[in-house]
Amino acid sequence: MSATTIAAGWSKLPPEYRIPETAPSPAEAYAYCERLARSHYENFSVATFFLPKRLEQHFFNIYAYCRISDDLGDEVGDVEQSLALLEAWERELDACYDGTPRHPVFVALAGTVKEFNIPRQEFADLLTAFRRDQTITRFPTFNDVLDYCKYSANPVGHLVLYLGGYSDPERQKLSDSTCTALQLANFWQDVSVDWIKGRIYIPQEDMQRFGVSEDDIASGRATPQFIELMKFEVARAREWFENGLPLIKKISPDLALDIELFSRGGQEILNAIEKQGYDVLRSRPAISKPRKLWLVVRAALKKVAA
Repeated sequence: MSATTIAAGWSKLPPEYRIPETAPSPAEAYAYCERLARSHYENFSVATFFLPKRLEQHFFNIYAYCRISDDLGDEVGDVEQSLALLEAWERELDACYDGTPRHPVFVALAGTVKEFNIPRQEFADLLTAFRRDQTITRFPTFNDVLDYCKYSANPVGHLVLYLGGYSDPERQKLSDSTCTALQLANFWQDVSVDWIKGRIYIPQEDMQRFGVSEDDIASGRATPQFIELMKFEVARAREWFENGLPLIKKISPDLALDIELFSRGGQEILNAIEKQGYDVLRSRPAISKPRKLWLVVRAALKKVAA
């Protein structure tokens, strides 16, 4: 990839995303990650309220990595430039593990990686998903969707588990169910949004089975067939959430509260889809503020009682 292509890609993103010539101090890097996390994710400060204080900065570091990685793949608007930036970003990941990072995210992440012995592959898998986003816009089967989730969502759960001191296959498998379910819920919530980006995550085999065409999605027609399709996909996502719930009892209470909050939030997305009659083409389903507040209050009460 040429330097010109990379420069053109960086120019479309916030200036602070660029890789500097010299590395910041660890303190500067930590502040960078916290600032990025708090400014980009309105619920992050709420979520981290339930975390042990000792883990908060590490969550900021991981979130900053995920945020910028996602933007490199999704906010540039040019396939060649996105691929070039993702390649440059992965070189910084390599530098992080070699002890020579320059970007503040990787300077901060180096301490997290060392303290919790996190394998490089967990971070690299996310980049695989973002690369796939540049060229793969349709998924023939549900197994193809699951394979995408393996890279786009499941590594995030593994990273959270590493911060909690867990790296065993049993907990990772349960986490995979929850993370896959969250990804599915987001897919079904964002059918119209993804269509604008040229993507359809609903398996093609399911669309054919229920008699739904891409024209239906393009025109925003929630036909009876489309409604039945979404009922099927929502029920499928609920099963994945249920499969992952046992994880909450297999990890420390403080970390479990945070994971339960995200899991219940994902299930509330499915409830919102159901409440509007599974018509996700007319408007994007969203969790109401009272429901969000109830989720937070419920988690807070559990924290107090623990």
